[in-house]
Amino acid sequence: MGKEHTIQTTCPYCGVGCGVLATPQADGKVLIEGDPRHPANLGRLCSKGSALGETVDLSNRLLYPKVAGKRVSWDEALNTVSKKFKDIIDKYGPSAIGFYVSGQILTEDYYTANKLMKGFIGSANIDTNSRLCMSSAVAGYKRAFGSDSVPCSYEDLEQADLLVMAGSNLAWCHPVIYQRINQVKQQRPDLKVVVIDPRKTSTCDIADLHLSLRPGSDATLFNGLLNYLKQEDYLDLDFLEQHTEGFSAAIKAARDSAGNIPQVSSITELPEEDIVKFYQLFASTEKVITLYSQGINQSTSGTDKTNSIINCHLATGRIGKPAMGPFSFTGQPNAMGGREVGGLSNQLAAHMEITNPEHHDRVSRFWETDRLATENGAKAIDMFKDVAAGKIKAVWIMATNPVVSLPEADSVKAALEQCELVVVSECESNTDTTELADILLPAAAWGEKDGTVTNSERRISHQRAFLPLPGEAKPDWWMMTQVARRMGFEKAFPFEKPVDVFREHARLSAFENNGTRDFDLSGLADISDEAYDNLAPIQWPVTAEAPAGTARLFTDKRFFTPSGKARMVPIEPKLPQNPTSDAYPLVLNTGRIRDQWHTMTRTGRAVRLNAHIPEPAVQIHPIDAQNWDLVDGALAEVISQWGKMIVRVVFTDEQRPGSVFVPIHWSNQFASMARVDALVAAVYDPISGQPESKHTPVRIRPYQPIWHGFILSRRPISVKDANYWVKVRGAQFWRYEIAGEKTISQPHLWAQEHLGTEGEWLDFIDKKAGRYRAGKIVGNKLEGVVFIAPSHELPARSWLSQLFTSTSLSDTERYSLLVGQPGKGQKDCGAIVCSCFGVGENTLKDAISAGHVHNVDEIGTKLNAGTNCGSCVPELKKLLGH
Repeated sequence: MGKEHTIQTTCPYCGVGCGVLATPQADGKVLIEGDPRHPANLGRLCSKGSALGETVDLSNRLLYPKVAGKRVSWDEALNTVSKKFKDIIDKYGPSAIGFYVSGQILTEDYYTANKLMKGFIGSANIDTNSRLCMSSAVAGYKRAFGSDSVPCSYEDLEQADLLVMAGSNLAWCHPVIYQRINQVKQQRPDLKVVVIDPRKTSTCDIADLHLSLRPGSDATLFNGLLNYLKQEDYLDLDFLEQHTEGFSAAIKAARDSAGNIPQVSSITELPEEDIVKFYQLFASTEKVITLYSQGINQSTSGTDKTNSIINCHLATGRIGKPAMGPFSFTGQPNAMGGREVGGLSNQLAAHMEITNPEHHDRVSRFWETDRLATENGAKAIDMFKDVAAGKIKAVWIMATNPVVSLPEADSVKAALEQCELVVVSECESNTDTTELADILLPAAAWGEKDGTVTNSERRISHQRAFLPLPGEAKPDWWMMTQVARRMGFEKAFPFEKPVDVFREHARLSAFENNGTRDFDLSGLADISDEAYDNLAPIQWPVTAEAPAGTARLFTDKRFFTPSGKARMVPIEPKLPQNPTSDAYPLVLNTGRIRDQWHTMTRTGRAVRLNAHIPEPAVQIHPIDAQNWDLVDGALAEVISQWGKMIVRVVFTDEQRPGSVFVPIHWSNQFASMARVDALVAAVYDPISGQPESKHTPVRIRPYQPIWHGFILSRRPISVKDANYWVKVRGAQFWRYEIAGEKTISQPHLWAQEHLGTEGEWLDFIDKKAGRYRAGKIVGNKLEGVVFIAPSHELPARSWLSQLFTSTSLSDTERYSLLVGQPGKGQKDCGAIVCSCFGVGENTLKDAISAGHVHNVDEIGTKLNAGTNCGSCVPELKKLLGH
C-alpha cells in the first residue's frame, strides 16, 4: 500500500497527544511516522510511539465474547450483562453496580459510560484509573479557578524564560515535550530550568538547578516561595486586589509553615543557597511556567501541593499571559477527555457537579432522565473496598488492569475473586484482571477504534482507525450502548457511530452555558459526519467567538468562581501519612521507565522496548545498599506492611539516600513477584481521592536463592521450579531470567523439559561449582540456551541473543556456547542504550575509547543513537563523561 492509505491518528500512550501517521503495508505490518502537521509533536515521536507498528499483532488478543470461560455470541454476552445488572439493581439498588474505566478509552466511550451509569442506572459509582494520576490537579484547579481549567499551551513552554518542573521526569514520561524544551534551550541558553525531584532523573540533564528535596516536602518549598515573594516585594498587587481572593489567609499559612529560608531548608533538607537561588529565579523572571505531574499529584496532600504552586502564580499575576502559568501534565492519552465527560465519580459531564442542584437539573433535562445520580460515587480505592465489603455486587472494568495498578493490589484481587459479577472489556486475552472476569467482552484496540482524545493542553484530536476489527471485537461505546438498550434505555442511547456521541457531548457542553462554564464545544455541536472525519487538532473552548479554538485561558482575568476571582488557598503542609520506622526505614517511590507503558500489555509486544530495562529493578543509593548488604546486579526483596516483591538491584548515586525507586509496569504475566502496587498502601488525598504512590515505607534485604540463571528460547515456555522469573520478548526468541530455592539435581533433564528433547544438544556441567550451560540446535540454528550458576554473575545475554540471528552456527559460535563467552570475532554490543536503533553500551564505549566520537552529535552521525526520539541522549552524555 502506498502513501494514499496513510491515516492521521494519535498515539495511545502519554498525555502529550502526539500525532501519528500510520500506513498499513501489504505484508500486514504498519509503518509508523510522526505527523509533522500535528501541533503537539510536529513530527517527533518517542521510543514507544516509534515502535507502535510492532504492537498491532493479534497475539494474546481477546477476539470473542466469553461467559464463564466459554465463547458465546454477542447477543448472549450482552443479554447476560444487562439481565444480571437489572437483577442486582432490583435486589440491591443502583449503588450495587460499579464501573471502573480508563484514560485509555476514547471520549465517546467515556461519555457513553458516564451517561449510562450516572444518568440511567442512577449511581455515580463510576471512576477511572485517571484517579491515580491527575485527580489532585483537578481538585487544585477547581479550588483555585472554580473549574478544572488547564490554562497553558505547549507553546508557552517554548516561550518561557524559566521552567520549573516539579515532580515530573519529563524526559522519560513525556519525552516529546522534553525534546521540544531541550531544542529551545540549545537555541536559547538563557532559558533556565529548575527540576524539583528527590531523584536525579534524566530530566536533570537540562536543569540549571536540581532540588533533591525530602520526599513529600513540596508544599513547604512553595509556601516558602510565596512568603519570599511577599517579603521581597515581588507581588502583583493590582492583580491580587482586582482578580483574587484569599491572599491574607494564604500568606499567613505560608509564613507560619515556611517563614524563613532556614526553616524551609530544615524541612525540605535542601541547602539554603539552592533555595535562595530558586526563589530569586522565580521572583525575577516574569515568564515562568511551573510544570508538574505525578510527583505532586500522587500524594495524600496532592491537592494542597497543587494549590501551593498555583498560589505563587496568582500572587505574581503570572497566569493568562503567554509563557506563564501552572501547567499540570496528564499521564494518559485521554485523561483530559475523561475529565470533560465526568469520568470521575464526583463529577457530572461537561465540567458540572453532581451535588450542584442547578447542574443536576440541567443535565437531567438535557438527558431527559429522572434517574440522575444525586450523590457522589465511590472513588477508585473506595470502590474496590466496597466490592470487598459486598456493597458493590457487580463491576464493569474497561481498558485497565486494577489487579496490578491499584494500591494494595492483593486486596483488589481478593475483592474481585469474591465479587458476584465481574465484567471486563479488554483487547488483551490474558491479564491479571481478565483472569478474574466472569464475562469477557473483546474490545477494539488502538488502530481499530475511532473517536477523539484530549491531551494535556486541552487539544482535541481525532484518533482514527486504520485496521479492520479483528474477530468479533467491538468499540467500547457500542458495547455500552447495546447494554443500555437491553436495560430499557433505548431512547437515550440512539448512537450508531462515534460522531453521534461526539455531537451530543458537544451539545451538552454548550447547553445553557453562555460563558458560565469553561468547557464549551458549542462551535462543534452541529459538526457534520464529514467534518468530524476531517477534524483537525483543536483546543477547547471552541465557540462562535473562538471557532479555531483557544490556546490560553484566563486572558480576560475572569475565573469561574461565584465572584469571578481566583481563590488563593491557605496551605498547611502535611507529612505523608505513612512515616518510615525502624521496621520500614526506606521510602518507596514508584513510577514509569523510559520505554514501557502501564502494565506492558502493549509495549511488552515490541522487542525494542524490552531491551533498555528488561527486568523489574530497585534503584538504591550505594550508601543504603551497603547498609542493607545488597550487591549490585543481584536480587533483593522489597517488603512493606502490605506486600513484597523480588527485583534486581541497581546501585545509583542519582537515587536519594533513604529512598528507593521501583517501576510500576510488571504484572504476573511478565514476572513472578513484581507488582509494586501490592506494596503500596491504599491511603489517599482526602480531597481528590488520589493515592499516595510516592511514599510507602519499606525495608529491603538480599534475596539469596540457591541458583540463578536464564533461558533463551525461540518459542514461549512455562518456567518450572523457579521462585523468581521474568519473561521478556526478544528478537526471534523469548528471554527468561530465573532463580530458584531448590537444587536442580539433573540440569540436563530439566533443560530438556523446558526446551524439548529433539535436536542436537551442546552442554557443559560442573557439578562441584553448580554450573550448567547448554545450547539446543536444530538444523544448525540455535533454538535455545540454558545457563545456570550459583550466583547472579552470568554471561551477558546480548551476545547470546545475537546468535539467534545466525542462519547457521559456526564452530566458533558453538564453542562459545560451551565456554560461556563470546568467541573471537563475536561482538557483544552490551546493554541497549538507544532503543530506536538498538545501539548497545559496549558499542558506544568502544567508539568513545577509540576516539571515533567525542560528542552526542558525532554519536548520532556515526551510530544513529539519539537521532530519533532523543530519550537516550542523557545516557549518551554520561558515557561521554559530560
